[in-house]
Amino acid sequence: GIWLSNHCNTIHGVSPLTTNHNHKHFILDTTITMKIFSAAALFLAASNVSAFAPSSTGMRTTTTSALSMSAEEDRRSFVTKSATGVAATALATSTTFGAPLVVNAAASKQWRQIKVPFEDTVYDIDFDSPTHGYIVGARGSFAETNDGGLTWEPRSFSNLDAEEEITYRFQTVSFDNGEGWVLGKPTLLLHTKDGGKSWERIPLSPKLPGEPTGILATGPNSAEMITSSGAVYTTENAGRNWKAQVKETIDATLNRISSSGVSGASYFTGSIVNEQRDSKGAYLAVSSRGNFFLTWEPGQDFWIPHNRGTPRRIQNMGFVRGDIKNGLWMTLNGGKLLVTDNSVDLSSEEFPFTEANIKTGGYGITDVAWRTEDEVWAVGGSNTMFVSKDNGKNFSFDKSANDIPGNLYNVKFMESGGWALGSNGLLLKFEG
Repeated sequence: GIWLSNHCNTIHGVSPLTTNHNHKHFILDTTITMKIFSAAALFLAASNVSAFAPSSTGMRTTTTSALSMSAEEDRRSFVTKSATGVAATALATSTTFGAPLVVNAAASKQWRQIKVPFEDTVYDIDFDSPTHGYIVGARGSFAETNDGGLTWEPRSFSNLDAEEEITYRFQTVSFDNGEGWVLGKPTLLLHTKDGGKSWERIPLSPKLPGEPTGILATGPNSAEMITSSGAVYTTENAGRNWKAQVKETIDATLNRISSSGVSGASYFTGSIVNEQRDSKGAYLAVSSRGNFFLTWEPGQDFWIPHNRGTPRRIQNMGFVRGDIKNGLWMTLNGGKLLVTDNSVDLSSEEFPFTEANIKTGGYGITDVAWRTEDEVWAVGGSNTMFVSKDNGKNFSFDKSANDIPGNLYNVKFMESGGWALGSNGLLLKFEG
């Protein structure tokens, strides 16, 4: 077997990415078998905005599974209904709760609720064609559509029994031309080459620097993965081997160089949250304490820290129109939203953010996405939704989810349309 350790530099002659300067590879032995640890405290969240901070787990033999429905579904349904615990997220804990905002009679209503076959938090959605896609969520929630997202059918993995499946929080799903990846917490990576008809379980070492937090399908047998320590890996052989793209972890970089100009960066220990990737492979992440943020672009050896430029804690960040060259947006405690005017100098410590005119009533903003060059949508606590028609300068309230209890965590626009995801099995489709 092959082990990856932060305390040693070799794995049976193969070097991993570690906290030193060397650019390393790691190789995963797909025959290694280890027991998956149970996740007794799966849904206890730290006091930060991220709902996607996986915990580590062991490795298990790679197996191929088929989607099952019938008897296995009935069993899973019974276990789900009888299990205890609630899928809590840190985002919700940082959001003000209370009565919905007072709605102006002229408020728009441009989204429609779509029924899904579970009542747990929906974390991600992706399609491999305009009609075929998947949603994933808390407590093993997993569903498929074949009509563009109008209806959804529950699915399960035959190599995960019902009791085991509900211990996972499936947090990311990514497809490219029929090839897909699902990442779960505790750490679980699944891969399909046939549009989801069968799935292979890909073993990941528990000694990875940080915990896997994101996966992106990039082509045949290819994917890119990021961890909570800022390690970025790519595979070109369906997860058998992974190649490190960053020379060292974030905490190693910040403790090695002088970061005195960035508040909270010097002598940093911790992890990153809310990792975002743009269309060209650049990454943006927020420190787990929300006191500064970092950027990385392909070809750079290390992550670069930046000041937040405000005393308020960062909730989330992302890219303007999906590209770091177009600028960044930032949400803060208290329902604040800041947007950079134009492209940014990634070598600078501070960015020129401008506060948007958005009246949230104190509800936290959890995600922001551009639908067009000028139309921007923001979602947040208590299922609040806001739209801007001037590239994020001024926002008005949208009442689509005003009467639905819960919180929205994610808004995405793709070929299949626009989608907003939230707690209590909430899925909204954009109708305009």
